[in-house]
Amino acid sequence: MGYDVGFAKKYFPSRANVIDQLAARDENFRDLCVDFETADEHRRKWETASGPVRDKRHAEYVELVDSLRAEIEAAIDSAAVVPFHRPRR
Repeated sequence: MGYDVGFAKKYFPSRANVIDQLAARDENFRDLCVDFETADEHRRKWETASGPVRDKRHAEYVELVDSLRAEIEAAIDSAAVVPFHRPRR
């Protein structure tokens, strides 16, 4: 694998297999996972920072992480759905 979805798999450990399968075929999903990890790194940085903009920046990254988490979760849920095909007539 030439991509890192480890953070997403740590966040959704019970869905790790689906994450690997989706990442193997979907570049946008891989990018989403990278963005999720990067946003969380920045969130943690601002959580421990000091200064006048700390609270505002931290809140922005909390919101971004939550949004990316929801987007990843939706993609995982969609990928885990097994379509039923009608028999051909």
